[in-house]
Amino acid sequence: MGLSLVELWGTMGWFAKGIVYILFFMSLMVATVTIRKLVIMGAARRETIRFSPLFSKALTDEDFEKAEKLVDSHKKSHLALAFRRVFANLRFHGKDFELTAAEVASVQRLIELNTIELLARYRRGLGVLATVGATAPFVGLLGTTMGVVNAFTGMSEGAGGLAGITAGIAEALITTAFGLLVALPGVWLYNYFVNRIEYVTMEITYGTKEFMDFLLRYEHRLRLEGQKAAGGARSGRAGEPLGAPH
Repeated sequence: MGLSLVELWGTMGWFAKGIVYILFFMSLMVATVTIRKLVIMGAARRETIRFSPLFSKALTDEDFEKAEKLVDSHKKSHLALAFRRVFANLRFHGKDFELTAAEVASVQRLIELNTIELLARYRRGLGVLATVGATAPFVGLLGTTMGVVNAFTGMSEGAGGLAGITAGIAEALITTAFGLLVALPGVWLYNYFVNRIEYVTMEITYGTKEFMDFLLRYEHRLRLEGQKAAGGARSGRAGEPLGAPH
């Protein structure tokens, strides 16, 4: 006769039950982290798809005010979050024909800091998945080891007969099975989210590089327009008659 899981649970010792409770708690941690990250990264992906074309058009039109509003209104988009507080430094530079290299470098550093902060937030919880994936089999193996020890101890004392020994071995092996059932999803999910974060990193890097290229072209055009405006002012003064008031 085989033992059902309910019957096996009734025959398990306190140590094996403690191992199962620990593994159940670890599985709850994996589920919590997984649900949270799926919700956050799914929302970020959807908002980024909506944000990107609108943001590109605002930059093409050199409408920094609209671009800033788009960044502020898409707070869940990972690409929008990379541009937080950036346009406050650029809003008025188009009027005075000034955008220095130091200001461009400051914008780049701000984008890098935003990216570091964002990726740190996305990586939060991955340590739980990695730890569970690495340690859950050993937790189950601990229960297995103690179960086998108890089974052979009972056999040496002649208690319970073959049926008792078989039940003890089954109790021992079931903890290993639980450990593997908890560890495998933890490892799979860890690798999945690492790949997702790498893809997000690639998207942010590509988007910010494109923005910096645009900003350098914009700075170059502003400088040329400023030079032309200064040249026009000098030519106007050169054409003034002597003694004309300034």
